[in-house]
Amino acid sequence: MPMDFSQWVSDDGSHIHRRIFTDPALYELEKQHIFAKTWVYMGHESQIEKSGDFITSYIAETPVIVSRAGDQSIHVSINSCSHRGVPVCRADQGNTRRFVCPYHNWTFNNKGDLVSIPQERKVCNKPDKSQLGLKKVPRVESYKGLIFACMDEQVESLTDYLGDMTWYLDCLFDRFEGGVEILGSPHKWLINCNWKLPVENHLGDVGHGPYLHGSLLQGTPAVTELEQFGHNVVPKPGHGLSVRLMPDGTPAEQCMLGMDGLAGMDPEVNAYLQESHKKVSARLGEVRSRLKPLCYSVYPNLSFLWPNMTLRTSHPRGPGQTEFWSWFVIEKDAPAHIKEKLRMNYTMMFGPGGLLEGEDSEAWSEQYKGSNIDFTDDRTFYYGLGQGEAGPHPEMPGSVGSCFDEHYAREFYLQWRQRLEQGVNHHA
Repeated sequence: MPMDFSQWVSDDGSHIHRRIFTDPALYELEKQHIFAKTWVYMGHESQIEKSGDFITSYIAETPVIVSRAGDQSIHVSINSCSHRGVPVCRADQGNTRRFVCPYHNWTFNNKGDLVSIPQERKVCNKPDKSQLGLKKVPRVESYKGLIFACMDEQVESLTDYLGDMTWYLDCLFDRFEGGVEILGSPHKWLINCNWKLPVENHLGDVGHGPYLHGSLLQGTPAVTELEQFGHNVVPKPGHGLSVRLMPDGTPAEQCMLGMDGLAGMDPEVNAYLQESHKKVSARLGEVRSRLKPLCYSVYPNLSFLWPNMTLRTSHPRGPGQTEFWSWFVIEKDAPAHIKEKLRMNYTMMFGPGGLLEGEDSEAWSEQYKGSNIDFTDDRTFYYGLGQGEAGPHPEMPGSVGSCFDEHYAREFYLQWRQRLEQGVNHHA
């Protein structure tokens, strides 16, 4: 009998059952039918520029190695030896030609192929090493340096999956002729919340800013600007973002990349950002030269904060814990001292010690607690703000609503419901 998912997410997405954030059985279904079937962000090509470079990541809770081979191809392999399952890589990043299991010394190349079994010289029946490599993630594709992988060999192409989200991603990832790069290792920390909550926040929840972050934002021009020019956008169901589309004639210093406050305090940073902005219109078009994104999320668990130039992933660690990873992103050809000043701005506001990050993490943890209390199964969460108001926009692709329209979250959870329904009921 088909499983009814309407009890978890209403048909219009405006009512969400609390248990979708806490139920262990639903979490297991997410791993099978969402993380195993969608494109999941692995890392940025700047992290593995040279042959032999590697980083480690996760698809849900499955550890993977992302490596660049000698022919410059990128491979994603599950980090588990085919002999006894021990991880063959224990470093977060590095450069190597071989991954060696510490248990029996089985050795794999950076494509994941098994190349050496020390014990086979003592046996007569030689194993077929071509069948004993690391399990490979079958689909690996990049978009503007962003590396994604998928366990489903039949998944649609990455560009089709992203859809109109690419128009918005290009605002940063195609902004500079020389591209962007990740600086340093990611910050990593654990949050006692469900993985979907940070993603939902970065889809477009700007309504919390003046209140949760009131000590910094309440009554500031930034809030007024958001309410005047802000929009929440769903480029394709599941993906979402919040942007400010500034009017014609807005000065460059009000449209440029970066945190306005830091630019105003530091003349060198201000000059760099203004000079950089002069090239945007020719490269991306006049509309995107006036576009100031705030936050993005790409389904299922990649997010991005524009003012602080940070990529982040929400790695699930069970229904009630998330391992949050955060990287600083910057123009590759920017002067070193500018990179350092902007990175200081990132760490001041976000990351595990950031002024704003702690408030967000606390809210997500409390939100999870509120989803996991007794006697509330008859009270769903309400996600109906702005329902029916979003639609086409003359200058921007996707479904566009006001800055407080929650259609970004409705579409995210409807996508969640659809993927679980298709996966579970197809196999019923």
